[in-house]
Amino acid sequence: MNDAVITDVSAREILDNRLEPTLRVTVETGAGTGRADVPCGRSRGANEAVDLRDGGDRYRGLGVRTAVGNVEERIAPELIGTDVTDQRAIDDRLVSLDGTPDRSNLGGNALTGVSVAVLVAGAATLDAPLYRYLGGVDASALPVPLFDLIEGGELGASGLDFQEHQVVPTGADSFSEAVRRCSEVYHELGGLIESEFGPASLDVGDEGGYTPTGLTDPRDAFDLELRAVEECGYGGEFSLAVDVAASELYDPDTGTYDVMDERMTRGELVDLYGDLVDGYPLVSIEDPLHEEDFDGFAQLTDALDVQIVGDDLFVTSPDRVQTGIERGAANALLLKVNQVGTVSEALAAASRSRRNGYAVQVSERSGQTADTWLADLAVGLNAGQIKTGVSRSERTEQYNRLLEIEAELGSAATYGVDAGPCLTDRA
Repeated sequence: MNDAVITDVSAREILDNRLEPTLRVTVETGAGTGRADVPCGRSRGANEAVDLRDGGDRYRGLGVRTAVGNVEERIAPELIGTDVTDQRAIDDRLVSLDGTPDRSNLGGNALTGVSVAVLVAGAATLDAPLYRYLGGVDASALPVPLFDLIEGGELGASGLDFQEHQVVPTGADSFSEAVRRCSEVYHELGGLIESEFGPASLDVGDEGGYTPTGLTDPRDAFDLELRAVEECGYGGEFSLAVDVAASELYDPDTGTYDVMDERMTRGELVDLYGDLVDGYPLVSIEDPLHEEDFDGFAQLTDALDVQIVGDDLFVTSPDRVQTGIERGAANALLLKVNQVGTVSEALAAASRSRRNGYAVQVSERSGQTADTWLADLAVGLNAGQIKTGVSRSERTEQYNRLLEIEAELGSAATYGVDAGPCLTDRA
């Protein structure tokens, strides 16, 4: 019997970091087992794969028993007996079985769980680390982490409209040094926030960043972060980044954005970004405009010499990435497998991005588990950047896995070499 043949596919309902249901999918072969937990987003693009939920009263309608049933009753019989290492063929089969553009038939969460579990099982079957199975001998680049130290928007009740205010350790020489510096800055920032806003402001958001209730202006968040950087002795060694999540601020009826209690036009918001870039070491802006504004993204990409990241704009779709490339919209892809549904589609989006000079930033979701396939994915892709939150255990497990990979690679490990010019030129 071929040890790479899939012998069983199963799923169960588990809980993510928000105490909400998600899927855990297990794929068995004769030589190994693959398990994958499915992340779930709170701030979701309109063009993402559908996260299938049960409805009703149980878990406030968020149960995933239907998706579990789809894995075990509709997907498993189609995959048992196939070669687990044929990722593309399996993913194509999943897409065909679902048969809908938005994966609403079987559920994007069901497809994502199976696809990633197949990937992990393939690595286990060949007795290879997941990052090596995915990226081969060239998988040696540790990503630059973007630490979301202060949260707002949908992720934290701070009064800030922008979702994430990040620090970027562009001056570090290794991943382990980058994480150490970010940890020191995080705790120093906590002391500053407690001193100015009181102990209650040390509450954290979905991804572990602080949510000081006295802040409304992103400049105030940046000032606090830079003060913490200076207090730690790392002046000039950190850059800043922001995830605006502008679709959450956009009013389609008026074509304006609700920012700092003002209604801003696209032009006014673009001017604000220009002021932030001029006034701060800001190197990356994610989703600065709403998710269908390819023209606005192109205008901003041309106007500012910083990284413009497409998250809701691209939803990890190869087709939407291609549209962005053709129209000059953004210059970086935020990669989330569950936005599109399968590993192969996410890899295609990453490949298309890299071939056209776009950076790739592998990203978590607000609803995570302790599963660490995300960390291996970042290294396997030589992505160069990762965004995975801050201080909660499901976030730090990603960093711990990356530290482990760095130790395994030894002298072969590199840091930040594939991060893209907007980040590496500042290092």
